[in-house]
Amino acid sequence: MRIKRGHLLLFLAMGGCAQAPVADRAPAIDLRDPTPRPDLAIEWNRRVLSIAESEDRFLTLKGVRAAAMMHLAMHDALNAVDARYATYLPAPEATGANPTVAAAQAAYEIVVSQYPDQSTALTAELDRWIGAMPRDPAWLRGVALGKERAAAILARRTDDGWDGEAEYTWHPMGPGVYAEFAEHSGTPEGFVFGAGWSAARPFALESGDQFRSPPPPSVDSEAYTAAFREVKEVGRFESRTRTEDQSHLAMWWKDFVENSHNRLARDLAVRENLDLWRATRLFAMLNLSVYDAYVSVFDNKFFYNHWRPYTAIRWAENDGNPATEADPSWDNLHRHTYAFPSYPSAHGCASAAAMTALADTFGEATAFTMRTDRVDRAGPLSDKIEMDPATRSFESFQAAALECAMSRVYLGIHFRYDSVEGNALGSRIGRHAVEKVLVPIGSDRAESPR
Repeated sequence: MRIKRGHLLLFLAMGGCAQAPVADRAPAIDLRDPTPRPDLAIEWNRRVLSIAESEDRFLTLKGVRAAAMMHLAMHDALNAVDARYATYLPAPEATGANPTVAAAQAAYEIVVSQYPDQSTALTAELDRWIGAMPRDPAWLRGVALGKERAAAILARRTDDGWDGEAEYTWHPMGPGVYAEFAEHSGTPEGFVFGAGWSAARPFALESGDQFRSPPPPSVDSEAYTAAFREVKEVGRFESRTRTEDQSHLAMWWKDFVENSHNRLARDLAVRENLDLWRATRLFAMLNLSVYDAYVSVFDNKFFYNHWRPYTAIRWAENDGNPATEADPSWDNLHRHTYAFPSYPSAHGCASAAAMTALADTFGEATAFTMRTDRVDRAGPLSDKIEMDPATRSFESFQAAALECAMSRVYLGIHFRYDSVEGNALGSRIGRHAVEKVLVPIGSDRAESPR
């Protein structure tokens, strides 16, 4: 079966997309300040992700790709003027250009290229940042630099396959084999989500298969049996052993990583008083790591093609494992299963990659509180429900990433080994990214502009 981006967009149109509000504010930057505040990076981050969510609810790679490209262009513009970190692409020195103007112009060029229907609002956003500044030589050089850096990033990402198609062949029903469950995923018959993502070109990884996960446990193993029994009990709709807190975290973590983790990054950038250079690098590292995590984890998913708990539990009498017991009426906590293979967990992988980028900026042992007010009741086209409480607190980024991964077990959509490997894979991807790109000038990290 050939899966195209257009099929997904048609599916989205069937369900409709709520229009998310776009931020309409832009604090002024004092150009006399030698270390401008992070507001420019924060507000453009908020802007592009709000537009992305309104368009496709983060059900394609477009939004996180746009955010990664935007922040990379901003980063390269800033560091062409004042080199504090290695640029993503080779950039000539741009002494005399206004760095704030350059970064704002770079952001605008990237976002308007991806969302041309938003050009009026984006032009107004750009004008809020640089429109009142004097058109002196530094301003003019900044505009030219921003355009040039954005063009370089866009050229680098031409034909990168983010919206490509892929062949997927359904396999005969068998133990451990991913099977269709259109009645539970709410998707058209024969639909598979994300089959083409593994062929997309990453930002920091060399390829989607650079980090191959070890295989999941065989269906007749003790490890599988233990994971089967666990998710069957703690992930069921009316579990007798899942605690109230586990039920809360299972639903609370449902927000897409590119949404929730960028929201956290914006909060921490203000709390920790980052300058514009550090904030821009943070958002670039976070979003390119999340993008690469999705590419890598979907490469692994379709390589192993492992079944979901929903199928495994209902079909257990045919799995060849005498220690598993079928429950033909079993359902999970939110009564929905996502329409793609299980192993490893994409949510756990993307969270771990993002949290690694955050830890690189703020330090691993950083305490913080995350806020998520509303999540999907079931699938991504379902109505929203309020979270009470709306916040969860953590003592470290890795602790949060691991809870995110394990939330999928309590939700009933992943086995424990899916979540454990998703977390491990995302951590590997995040560490690779922070060691290879945008490294601090003068550090001992490998420095390799793409």
